[in-house]
Amino acid sequence: MTVYDYCHIGHARVMVVFDMAQRWLRSSGFDVTYVRNITDIDDKIIKRAVENGETISQLTDRFIQYMNEDAAALGVQAPDRAPRATQYVPQMLSLIQKLEDNGLAYKADDGDVNFSVRDFQGYGKLSGKSLDDLRAGERVDVNTGKRDPLDFVLWKASKDNEPEEVKWASRWGAGRPGWHIECSAMSGELLGEQFDIHGGGQDLQFPHHENEIAQSEGAHQHTFVNYWMHNGFVRLDNEKMSKSLGNFFTIRDVLKKYDPEVVRFFILRAHYRSPLNYSDAHLDDAKTGLTRLYTALKDVAADEQPLDWQEAHAQRFADAMLDDFNTPIAISVLFDLASEVNKSKSPQLARQLRMLSATLGLLQRTPTDFLRATTPDADGKYDVMIAAKIEARAEAKKAKNFAESDRIRNELLADGIILEDKAGGITEWRRA
Repeated sequence: MTVYDYCHIGHARVMVVFDMAQRWLRSSGFDVTYVRNITDIDDKIIKRAVENGETISQLTDRFIQYMNEDAAALGVQAPDRAPRATQYVPQMLSLIQKLEDNGLAYKADDGDVNFSVRDFQGYGKLSGKSLDDLRAGERVDVNTGKRDPLDFVLWKASKDNEPEEVKWASRWGAGRPGWHIECSAMSGELLGEQFDIHGGGQDLQFPHHENEIAQSEGAHQHTFVNYWMHNGFVRLDNEKMSKSLGNFFTIRDVLKKYDPEVVRFFILRAHYRSPLNYSDAHLDDAKTGLTRLYTALKDVAADEQPLDWQEAHAQRFADAMLDDFNTPIAISVLFDLASEVNKSKSPQLARQLRMLSATLGLLQRTPTDFLRATTPDADGKYDVMIAAKIEARAEAKKAKNFAESDRIRNELLADGIILEDKAGGITEWRRA
């Protein structure tokens, strides 16, 4: 994350997808170290801080806190490490030095230190791009100090009008790191020169991840990453959702209308590599689907035994997850399980449903808590109001005033509240 603004739904997808991946790897018995980098020094960050009249750290501290709050709301577990770029500048300088020693970095006339792309054999192997076909495009900086338009900056020379807090001393002069070198340095320090899985949004494949490969393999002379994962874009009206296009919804705005678990379920219903089309209709459909799963657990108490991985549904679920984290198929298994629970009222199958869902970060509330999920004010007056109307309806039924009883039921239904009359005169409610 580049922390200068609120996270949007595109960021939510990245966080939920890789939270799903690390949860599944841990539940499969792997020893996982999960690192999520934070870019807290960047042109956009500097510009926003100057506009706000605050320091860089004041801006980034605030939006890191907001990011963590949004992630927690979506059921995203905290990563093992969340390094900030400004904490790893010495490691970045060391990496740049290695690249210079290996003939892959040079200081330009404008003071920047650049990576010499054409001197790295294999550039383009991740994205499948050929150097001969590449042109200096939207995300490739062009300036007169570069030997080649495709070269990218490793160390940016300081400018007189920049705040002092973004200037670090180096053998190449005062400056700050380029974006790409940050991630190579942080991952190398925390995960080693070669590690298993590296990922992010599809838009990071080129040039960011391509440049990370060039830097890390150019410095260390061996493979950088064993497996790459890239999640697809979130789209709105068939256009990528992004801050630069100005067509994004912040996580916070979406959560004013939808339960966080509904948003998580909406994201996981699509395969992580597929495009994800955002709309209220799709979120409403996700809410209906998640409600169906919770409703299956409503009247059946799951037993307390461990998850049985030999059970047929669990095996199908695992097969799906082992096939490139195929969450749509895995979730279809959950619906099959829910149907079986509805029919059999089996505590064993209810346990399977709840515990398999847990590996995706789903169905961990009580059914009542989820089905009553709403946005009451802080002191819970909304819940109190519903309870009062239910009591008034009970009194009306007791007095055989069925017209009043029906009126109250219809009034609540108009507000999106569904009443369910149970044995023993008990009435329960849930959101429509």
